[in-house]
Amino acid sequence: MMRLPHFLFESPRSVAEAAERLAAAPAGEAMLVAGGTDLLPNMKRRQQTPRTLIGLRRVDELRQIANGDGLRIGAGVTLAELVRDARCRPRDGGRPLADPYGALRQAAAHVATPQLRNMGTIGGNLCLDTRCNYYDQNYEWRKAIDFCMKKDGAICWVATSSPRCLAVSSTDTAPALMALGAEVTLVSAAAGERRIAVADLFRNDGIHYLTRRHDEILTAVQLPPLDGWRSVYWKLRRRGAFDFPVLSVAAAVKITPDGTVESARVVLGAVASRPLEAADAAAALVGRPLEDDAIASAAERAAQPARPMDNTDFTLVWRKRVTRQFVGYALRELRGEDMREVRKTIGRQYELWS
Repeated sequence: MMRLPHFLFESPRSVAEAAERLAAAPAGEAMLVAGGTDLLPNMKRRQQTPRTLIGLRRVDELRQIANGDGLRIGAGVTLAELVRDARCRPRDGGRPLADPYGALRQAAAHVATPQLRNMGTIGGNLCLDTRCNYYDQNYEWRKAIDFCMKKDGAICWVATSSPRCLAVSSTDTAPALMALGAEVTLVSAAAGERRIAVADLFRNDGIHYLTRRHDEILTAVQLPPLDGWRSVYWKLRRRGAFDFPVLSVAAAVKITPDGTVESARVVLGAVASRPLEAADAAAALVGRPLEDDAIASAAERAAQPARPMDNTDFTLVWRKRVTRQFVGYALRELRGEDMREVRKTIGRQYELWS
């Protein structure tokens, strides 16, 4: 049985109090915990060993969803609450047409299992630790191979000559939020509040994968008004539940009344140490209707920046090849095709968000 190491637990009641406690701790010795679905297993495996945990579950201001100029989601909102909330759904009940937040709802609905979605939060999923077959093992296993660069070692066992860690970003919600042009709010006791694009929250580095400073708290996600947009999220994994993505595709388009794509975004997940925006793929769609040739061109371009490594499930060659197919599936769904059967048979995705 793997047990948690000893730690001090603090439970502030406000963001300001939490920020002060985080700032008072030496860098690296305190960590934030909300649902704990990622951090606590990591602590049991001794991948992360903070001396102090600052709990955020009692900070009510992090548990709010508000609409107005777009949609503001508190970082402490659970994934299950996000999926169920009416403000994240299209008013006319359409799917996927007139469904701007579809990608986010679908991504949240397919994280792990119902029990974990009831605990896990949107902020926690955004800050999810990067993953690797050589890293996500217990302490004794990792010690037996002489550890790895990400924790206690000096070598990346995925590519032994690599100067950086190649652990994979496996967050489901980040690609969806990037495709929707979302921003996050970060708060610290010293510098106050700053707002950055979700895309700017990540680095392509398996160890230092977040630009969030050690004394900052991610407090909210802000989605812009998305009138006329529609979005979808596709996820590849071996099983139909629990598994992290080995490939994910978030796509969003704004289409004019005559069927022309006015604007588009395509974002890939689980193919690098950060979500990757496939800008060339999106550019291939703009100014054209979502016809087969445009979809094929975008899918081909989207596969080019994908650089999967041999550190997750399935072979890296196959994962890169199937990127084209999953981008195609997403774009076909955006043009109005009924892709539910393909989701079930290929993506093992079920309509948990409906």
